[in-house]
Formats: sequence, C-alpha cells, structure tokens
Amino acid sequence: MYVRGKTVLKNLFPNPRQLVGVFLSAAVAASLVATASVAQQRKERYVPGIWVDPDGCEHWVMDDGWEGFMTPHVNRDGIPVCRRGNTCGVMPSDQLFATDKSHINAAGRQRLASFFQSSSARAFVITGHTDARASDEYNMGLSLRRANAVAAVGQSVGANIVDVRGYGERQPVATNRTAAGMQKNRRVEIICIR
Repeated sequence: MYVRGKTVLKNLFPNPRQLVGVFLSAAVAASLVATASVAQQRKERYVPGIWVDPDGCEHWVMDDGWEGFMTPHVNRDGIPVCRRGNTCGVMPSDQLFATDKSHINAAGRQRLASFFQSSSARAFVITGHTDARASDEYNMGLSLRRANAVAAVGQSVGANIVDVRGYGERQPVATNRTAAGMQKNRRVEIICIR
C-alpha cells in the first residue's frame, strides 16, 4: 500500500520540487487558518496605525496583539514619507564635490566638521540630491554616495548620524531647465533632530 501511494505521488508530481511546493503551500495554509482561529478565539482584531521613527519618517504598523509587522510608508516614487521641517544645513554640492565625484575637498571637509561640532542637535539625517542631467539610476547612486561622504565627516567629529538617504533628481527645489536651477538642485541637506 505504501509503495503504491508513493508511485501515485510520483506519477502526479514527477518533479520532487513540485511535491515540496505542495506540502509547503499546505503548511502555510494550515498556519494561516490556525492564526485566524486563535485571533478569533482571543477576540483580537488587527489594529493598523502609523509609527514615526526618531528621524521623523513614517511606518505602517499592523498589530494583532500577538505578532505584528511594520513597513516603511513611501509615496508613489518610493520616497519615505517623513515629518521633517528642520533642515538646519544645505550644502551646495558644487562647493563640496567635483563634477560626478563624491570625494569632499579639504575646504568642504573643514566647513562640514565645524558645522557638526557647533550644532546643538542630538542627531542628524543626511540627504543627497542631484540635478536631472544623468539617468535616474545614476543620480540616485551619486546622491547617496555624496550623502554618505558628508555623513562620514560628521561621524569623524562625533556627530550622531541616524540616517543617510540619496534622492537623486526626485526632489528638486528649482527648475532643471536652467543652469542656475540645476545648481540649486545639486545639494546635500542636513536635517537636525533636537
């Protein structure tokens, strides 16, 4: 009887991975039914909410009283939704970096070190931004590398850097149709958390 059952399974699922997938699917389904049953017995309900982390960014939270989950709240462009309004420093990228580079010049390092040392903030969030001349993918990488370079200077003088983000060309403060506008968009912003 056992051999016959094994033969039937082998004929139904010639690939052993299919059989494993079926058993895993059944196990997941049983687990979901058991979790729902426990929640009904305990008369618990899922309570959604928004949690704000120390740097002001929102996260969707769902808690069933036993085991919940949390995920970042992002807009349609994939940018986190943050409650920030305290940008305490805007460093024009042209004064810190050579074109298409993320290495900070000596004068820029000294200026940044002085800024971090004189600030009364308990923590900082660093965000990098570019103009729209290159591809979105390239600009996202460049802005993150530049933000990380500024964060490294802050960390070298003891600043508490809690987050570093690169937004590329996605958050312009001026038009990208003029040289002056593009220059304003090439920046690193320092957000102070008090």
